Amino acid sequence: MNHHALVPLGLVLLTGFLVPWLVARAHWAQQVPRLALAVWAACGAVFAGATALLPAQLVLSNESSHHLADMVLMLRLPSPARLLSLDGREQLALAIGLSVLSLPAAAFVRRLARARRVRVRHAGVLRIVGRYDPDLRATVLDDDRPAVYCLPGRSRRVVVSSGAVHTLTPAQLAAALAHERAHISGRHHLLVAATEAFGAVFPRLPLARYGGASVPLLLEMAADDRALRRCTRDALATALYALASGRAPRSAFAAGGPSAALRMRRILTPYSAGHPVLRGLLTIASATLAMAPLVIACCSFPR
Repeated sequence: MNHHALVPLGLVLLTGFLVPWLVARAHWAQQVPRLALAVWAACGAVFAGATALLPAQLVLSNESSHHLADMVLMLRLPSPARLLSLDGREQLALAIGLSVLSLPAAAFVRRLARARRVRVRHAGVLRIVGRYDPDLRATVLDDDRPAVYCLPGRSRRVVVSSGAVHTLTPAQLAAALAHERAHISGRHHLLVAATEAFGAVFPRLPLARYGGASVPLLLEMAADDRALRRCTRDALATALYALASGRAPRSAFAAGGPSAALRMRRILTPYSAGHPVLRGLLTIASATLAMAPLVIACCSFPR
């Protein structure tokens, strides 16, 4: 086997298997959800790149493979002149790599398009049956069940049921609205679509299985943390309690939902952010160091 394939193979094992297994079991992930989400996103991007690079390295000659390894390790893109001068084997490697990358990319685009169609249809219904409240900066829907949710993307809007307006105190309602606006401003629907795309393309991969279970909860916790900049812990926790049984349409983020109890306990149990961040960084550093022997071995071979 071409020894330059060791680095992408190591990255596949690291980001597709080892790091997801570690992060899914780490207590710090739910304490610092944004760091954990960054790890999941980085794992997905690196895994996609490594899976495209691995077959390309196996096709290339030793000299061309070494040049490709140098470009990847130094994060240097090939020049247009270099791309135009590719020989037949290098063109085949490029075609294989792009084909592999196109699978998760196409699945991601399909998920985004499908979710957008659902949101556009729901937004059209809301324009007919809902009414915009300028004080809340949200669409109010006549429904006795308390519910607060948002439609992200181009059809972005926050929706509040009349039951939530009557049930929640002003502070609780403001906390729920802040939570939903955090989803919109954070563009959380993009990470949801990426997670679903990985689950469709690599259904048995630990990165897809663990990420599919962890990412939605971490997004809710990240939105909670953003909302806590504008409201008290008690207001947000009691709002979650009141909205726990609320429902939301597909492709929307709801303030309540099945994770409300876990999130309430987290909100009402303050912690020091320094130690979870340190533990998270140590986990990432330890996993990254596992790649060092492969990189050194790869670079030590002559051309």
